Amino acid sequence: MRFKNRVDAGRQLAARLSEYAHRSDVIVLALPRGGVPVAFEVASKLSVPLDVFLVRKLGVPGHAELAMGAIAAGGVEVLSEDLIRDIGIPRALVQQVAVRERMELERRDALFRGNRHPPIVRDRTVVLIDDGLATGSTMHAAILALRQQAPARIVVAVPVGARDTCDALGRLADEVVCLETPEPFRAVGLWYEEFAQTSDEEVARLLTAAGHGAAGPASPPVKKSNPDAQKSSAQEIVRQRAVKLSGDPHQYDALIDGIGDARLVLLGEASHGTHEFYRERAFITRRLITEKGFAAVAVEADWPDAYRVNRFVRGTGSDEDSVESLADFGRFPTWMWRNADVLDFIGWLRTSNDGKPADARAGFYGLDLYSLRASMRAVLTYLEKVDPKAARRARTHYGCFDQFGDEMQAYAYATWQGIGPSCEREVMAELVELHRRGAEYASRDGRVAADEFFFAEQNARLVRNAEGYYRTMFGGRVESWNLRDQHMTESLRHLMQFLDKSHPRSRVVVWAHNSHLGDARATEMGQSGELNVGQLVRERFGAEAVLVGFTTSTGTVTAATEWDGPAHRRHVRPALAGSYERIFHETGIPRFLLPLRTDLDLASALAGPHLERAIGVIYAPDTERRSHYFHARLAEQFDFVLHIDETRAVEPLERTAAWEAGEVAETYPSGL
Repeated sequence: MRFKNRVDAGRQLAARLSEYAHRSDVIVLALPRGGVPVAFEVASKLSVPLDVFLVRKLGVPGHAELAMGAIAAGGVEVLSEDLIRDIGIPRALVQQVAVRERMELERRDALFRGNRHPPIVRDRTVVLIDDGLATGSTMHAAILALRQQAPARIVVAVPVGARDTCDALGRLADEVVCLETPEPFRAVGLWYEEFAQTSDEEVARLLTAAGHGAAGPASPPVKKSNPDAQKSSAQEIVRQRAVKLSGDPHQYDALIDGIGDARLVLLGEASHGTHEFYRERAFITRRLITEKGFAAVAVEADWPDAYRVNRFVRGTGSDEDSVESLADFGRFPTWMWRNADVLDFIGWLRTSNDGKPADARAGFYGLDLYSLRASMRAVLTYLEKVDPKAARRARTHYGCFDQFGDEMQAYAYATWQGIGPSCEREVMAELVELHRRGAEYASRDGRVAADEFFFAEQNARLVRNAEGYYRTMFGGRVESWNLRDQHMTESLRHLMQFLDKSHPRSRVVVWAHNSHLGDARATEMGQSGELNVGQLVRERFGAEAVLVGFTTSTGTVTAATEWDGPAHRRHVRPALAGSYERIFHETGIPRFLLPLRTDLDLASALAGPHLERAIGVIYAPDTERRSHYFHARLAEQFDFVLHIDETRAVEPLERTAAWEAGEVAETYPSGL
């Protein structure tokens, strides 16, 4: 069968896709240029939004049809690492191809979309349309790139395609609709009576018509010439759609309901020193443990330090009280976990666990990797008890670090400069040996032995990954950052596998900074190549992970003025103009929750990008913009956002004179 033209093909395709008509969760995305006339007819008939999905295949140099990756609008980049490695394509050459294709993609984006934001596809059904499929390489690349934005479902729909190609894409997409699969196929154009090339002007005209016609706009237009109107519109939508928080015990019902059956809930923070962030995370976590059976809290803390707390809250340790269980958190910044809010939560968790069977007690675990020395000691202590001969071998392996003492930065510098030995082989050998003997060790004394072996094995993993982290420390921020967040994600995965043995389909709450838990792909850090826990978790768990961000406009924060410095109670400057925090402040609502995952209008209004603030353990107000702000697309970064307009500093257990004195408030911005 031959189609008269793309309009005819689109109408016939629409009839086949009638089950998607009039659905608010559906959006049609066309691959330009030839896919746009087809998709326009489909979107019009189904009464759903239409937009283009701009994707550029990264072809292998000299073999353009062979895709080594793809880039898409919004900074999405997907690389076939196995292919690149197997063929031996130099990284510099990959980047050259990517830069060239990015320039063409940006040209088309400006031409076709103008000043409209890209559509939000998270948790929506996307019908991805082209005028036909021959090799399918561009559609293949589009599916891979689109997956990075976490749609609920991808439906590939074309009027005609090669049978083998349609079958192959069926293994990537959730559904493939190829109206005709003639044999022999030869070329797409042979199956149209009229198959003139679609021009850029026609694409722009159809998208404009779709934006004002029955299909409706795919995303709200943004008038760049009037930023105040844009900001006011976002403020008004936030005022209308935000869930106001008043302190009622049921104030988080919308969040708890939105979490549903998710296995992972990632609770962020915009600083490491804000009382309200700790308090609200604790309150939400209590509900998740008591109402939804979450089995553990995993935090941005070192594994051995947090495991001492885990023993206390599960009733297997020797510490007398919560304060004593926090004693191992002696490394800067001590206030991050040795504070009044964490103390209260740990006390509650111990009380909640008391009287429950061992398998039903919720745990407290660390995900970070800064405890290389402490973790080595923990492995040795464990092996001394269960296998002294293995302990001697472990000492030999870990003895590689002895010449550097406790100064791991010295090891980092020596390996970077090539003037000292790498311990990579030794730490890997120890992990392999421990893993090999694991079944024997873990079976000796029931659950207690299994717990202690898991503790030791995770310490050995930490040593391996920490060695790699320090070895890359001087090589560049991106590589070391990525290794750290990959370690945290790997630790989370191993923890869930361990918990699954006693809690089938275990569920875990994660506490860490927004910069770790908000999807990096929606931030300018992601543009520079950084990934994070939020991104990796979404890629692995999809809708079974819920990401919750926290923001504030002003107040006080516990932070240092320099690395390894004492805790100070510092004033947080009012949020900068052009930031999400300023938009939220100007709503006049002191505390609210934004359900971005379930409210598409709200998500569209906050699509951004806008500035977003992040304060770590150091606060540098004199360089506020450079040190603490970055651009982000909030609605893609998080599923929910909790805003508390004015917050106060978390209270350290050791309140120094500097913290007690606080900071004299300045008259911002003059300081007079």
